[in-house]
Amino acid sequence: MAGIGSYLKKHTEALVKDVGIERACTLTGKSKATLGRYYSDNEEHSDRFMPIDAVGLLEEAASYPHVTGALAEIRGITLGFDDRRANSERSGGVNSDVIALSQRFAMLMAEYQQSMEDGRITVNEAKRLLKETTMLQQVLVDMKLNLEEESD
Repeated sequence: MAGIGSYLKKHTEALVKDVGIERACTLTGKSKATLGRYYSDNEEHSDRFMPIDAVGLLEEAASYPHVTGALAEIRGITLGFDDRRANSERSGGVNSDVIALSQRFAMLMAEYQQSMEDGRITVNEAKRLLKETTMLQQVLVDMKLNLEEESD
């Protein structure tokens, strides 16, 4: 359980930092010290976690549902989070998806090559690779939906 607790605290901290500490205080009605205790790795705060209603309020304001995503990962569940902001609706169905898939894969490989130039992948490089992988996954989901639609 200690590993899970530490993992959740790490993602709680990411959530608070995503929203911003001042804004997080305003949204939750909690002080900076209280919010800090929720993600502190000090032994005295090991059993303190952010209440779920506060997580909900912060995740609504955040760019990503950090704690919800962490909980899903612990359970082996994959969440779909579509943060794309397309300028226009895509058309073209599967053909368009195949092109998008190859473009996304090329972007992933370029990011990987850049990350491996020094022989190791840093934390920031891993985050960029994860983002590209997630975007590639979203293209595959879109392609699957288009294929299902065309097969009806």
